[in-house]
Amino acid sequence: MVKWTWHAKLQLRHIHDYIAQDSPMYARRVSEELVRKTLILDALPRQGRIVPELNEDAVRELGLYSYRILYAIKPDDLIEVLAVIHKRRHLEAEDVPRDQ
Repeated sequence: MVKWTWHAKLQLRHIHDYIAQDSPMYARRVSEELVRKTLILDALPRQGRIVPELNEDAVRELGLYSYRILYAIKPDDLIEVLAVIHKRRHLEAEDVPRDQ
């Protein structure tokens, strides 16, 4: 099961709102595709690569457009989406909230 954290949902909302300033239609499309991209993780949880800045096997990422979707592989087949960030943003370990 794929579950989005509150933090990741908030980031997705900010991305949507930012894009919607120029194109509400494109904002909706990008938001939906970011969510849809995570659905494959139910079947293939190790699909993404290990996040280089964190170097933890259980924390991985998928890329879509200019965004990184960070997620954690938890026990009991749970995939927790932790964050959605722009690829150009410098990532620090404290930018990825865990255990919510």
